[in-house]
Amino acid sequence: MLVGHLSVGLIAKRVEPRISLGTWMLAVLLADLIFFPLLIARVEHYHDLTVDVPYSHSLLMNAIWAALFAAGYFLLRRYPRGAWLLFGAVLSHWVLDVISHRPDMQLTPGVNTVWGLGLWNSIPATLIVEGGFWLLAIVIYVRAAAPRRLLGVFTFWIGAALLTLVWYGNIRGGVDPDPVRAGVGGLIFFSLVVAWGYWINRLARSSSS
Repeated sequence: MLVGHLSVGLIAKRVEPRISLGTWMLAVLLADLIFFPLLIARVEHYHDLTVDVPYSHSLLMNAIWAALFAAGYFLLRRYPRGAWLLFGAVLSHWVLDVISHRPDMQLTPGVNTVWGLGLWNSIPATLIVEGGFWLLAIVIYVRAAAPRRLLGVFTFWIGAALLTLVWYGNIRGGVDPDPVRAGVGGLIFFSLVVAWGYWINRLARSSSS
């Protein structure tokens, strides 16, 4: 998933507006941001729609990354509710990937039991389910927290449109088969998404001041 994960970030901003949208995006994308360096180093692998990602995406490791992320946030902000919500946001990555992936999502490294409902096996179903979730999240976010000034409005909607196009392109065309190109490209793109989230959050704050 791409916009499915981002949808969690947009909705989470509505649930807890004290946390920056960029931090929410970082939380929901954390597993992938860990995956890309491991892909470049050939520690983790993918082939077509099947992946081997035990260290970045297994349930146990997602829980560990979530705990570390939440602990880091708590040490910086001293806000327990925010830390727990961020823990859930990071962990949501595994849940959504189980829905979308073929059975290849592990419970823990070294355990052969895998999970996956295979939403990606059907392009129409992916467009309806993930696309519908994305549309719902945008509506919820715009009604509650979106910037009001012209720059903020353009920045949000241009970003949302580009993300939708990239998501649709991935559904139709798949991922670059070269792991280094895919890893570097993914790391840059996802980092830009997080930066976009922080920028939108700043513009939204200035709109309300």
